[in-house]
Amino acid sequence: MLDPALLDRLIKAYDVRGVVPDDLTPDIARLVGAAFVRVVGAAAADGGPGAVVVGRDMRPSGPALVAAFAEGVTSQGVDIVDIGLASTDQLYYAAGSLGLPGAMFTASHNPAQYNGIKLCRIGASPVGQDSGLREIKSLVLEWSGTGVPASEAAPGSIAERDLLGAYAEFLNGLVPLSSSRPLKVVVDAGNGMGGHTVPAVLAGLPLEITPLYFELDGTFPNHEANPIDPENLRDLQAAVLEAGADLGLAFDGDADRCFVVDEKGGLVDPSTLTSLIAVRELAKHPGSVIIHNLITSAAVPEIVRENGGTPERTRVGHSFIKARMAETGAVFGGEHSGHFYFRDFWRADSGMLAALHTLAALGETEPGTTLSSLLAEYERYTASGEINTTVADQQAVIAQIKAEYGPREGVSLDELDGLTVSGADADGSRWWFNVRPSNTEPLLRLNAEAADEARMAALRDTVLTIIRGGAS
Repeated sequence: MLDPALLDRLIKAYDVRGVVPDDLTPDIARLVGAAFVRVVGAAAADGGPGAVVVGRDMRPSGPALVAAFAEGVTSQGVDIVDIGLASTDQLYYAAGSLGLPGAMFTASHNPAQYNGIKLCRIGASPVGQDSGLREIKSLVLEWSGTGVPASEAAPGSIAERDLLGAYAEFLNGLVPLSSSRPLKVVVDAGNGMGGHTVPAVLAGLPLEITPLYFELDGTFPNHEANPIDPENLRDLQAAVLEAGADLGLAFDGDADRCFVVDEKGGLVDPSTLTSLIAVRELAKHPGSVIIHNLITSAAVPEIVRENGGTPERTRVGHSFIKARMAETGAVFGGEHSGHFYFRDFWRADSGMLAALHTLAALGETEPGTTLSSLLAEYERYTASGEINTTVADQQAVIAQIKAEYGPREGVSLDELDGLTVSGADADGSRWWFNVRPSNTEPLLRLNAEAADEARMAALRDTVLTIIRGGAS
């Protein structure tokens, strides 16, 4: 029987992910495949024969893991539709358009030795700890000792299907660039799946593209495919300046996140992109709900309201965003981490759709308009970025911060996700910070924002002093 501690380490809040083969093995993938079918079911949305659609990124361990997972699925009498190499949002497209549950084999932005499985129900609805993963983990543990119970159904079959072209056509239908002015764009795929999807999606558009690291290589020979780390954007920033490009785009390993660099080589804050895309979606769907997590900039809800929309604040994490989108009918959702969610895309996240929105917004402006000038109206505050500190007793430190800041006139506290403290200075300038514990590590994560750099730095340093006083 598998060690329960191994499964606790491997099956996380939102997906299965670990080092190959130390943690994640083909044997475990086979058990996950069989358990996935038992927990989620596999009947098609139209009531037709059951199947599971699978895709994988470029990591060398992917084919063996996919093959083992497929064995587990087909052992339960369920077919496999294998779309081969794919970005995560391409897998979501497949699950949504085919009306099937799906499994994407990727470790996203993690280093080369990792791999994982992102699971979804029909219509790209996520499978997390509270929506099936806990039950899947329980079955995997049980069956690792007893074996998978035999199915009365005949074994399922495996069919390959190429959906890259259909995926590209669908995205271009959602955000057409046919009327865009010509743009010069540098794209850094980081040897990840952007190198697979970008040529298909952006082909034939009025774009002069300079590609960086489009070769699919799961060993990441140039830099990690993790654009949230500024070090991994250095090549893109240099290439934008060298080419005199209008902007740069960076994708993570499975290309479900997009980061943008302006014509000066400056990183565009994901909150700024959230505001930009929200305004564009509200122009198409007036009065709609826009979701933002609680550590996006305070500018986001301000701008949503100014454009006639209703901002809805959620906890951090895609399962919370997608669930709240379903409950409210929200047209769009954005996170500080570079994930952007679209109602017209089964409420799933797509880095490519975010990129298309950015290109379209700039392409619709007069020649000579720069991305930095276009985005200036959305940049109202200065943020600290996320600062992590190792803390032995996270809740004790949060309680100390809570006691320090409240109750106090003009200061509000809430505990939707960790502790958020917000207020205003004497001149009316707003500030806020959030401290929340990591779900998987003994860390406290601090995000702070204020009207300018000096006020933000003072706020950040005051809170960090308390946190580090309780650090281990």
